[in-house]
Amino acid sequence: MPNSYTQLYIQAVFAVKYREATIRKEWKEQLMAVIGNLINETGCKTFIVNGVEDHVHCFFGLKPSIALSEVMQQAKAKSSKWVNENGLLRNRFEWQVGYGAFSYSRSHIDWVYRYIQNQEAHHRKQTFREEYVGLLEKFGVQYDPQYLFEELVPYHTQE
Repeated sequence: MPNSYTQLYIQAVFAVKYREATIRKEWKEQLMAVIGNLINETGCKTFIVNGVEDHVHCFFGLKPSIALSEVMQQAKAKSSKWVNENGLLRNRFEWQVGYGAFSYSRSHIDWVYRYIQNQEAHHRKQTFREEYVGLLEKFGVQYDPQYLFEELVPYHTQE
């Protein structure tokens, strides 16, 4: 009996609304695990989820019967709900509208995994905007600069 076989490796990148630095070190690891589990719940296979205070990178195998937009909608909506329901911030947490998504061949899996794993070190040398524009240009994605993410807004606790 014929069957369908696929090999679709996706790196998705999305940012906190207004590029606020609100992902705290105290709960970042839990949030990354929640996002990974939400991606898995769609039938996709998460390899790694990691990020810094203002954005997240997800690397996963895309299940061909689900749209990438649906995977991202579920991961973003349900993870922001998790942050808010757990009272991790004083203000409401939201992800920025949109995301970037890039496909890779099997031979790049180890490189992409290490790249995402080392996000904190990477961002000591390069801003998120530089990284994101670099990805868009590397993959030949046409974009309008006015719709790119703004510079980082530091997180300030309210007294």
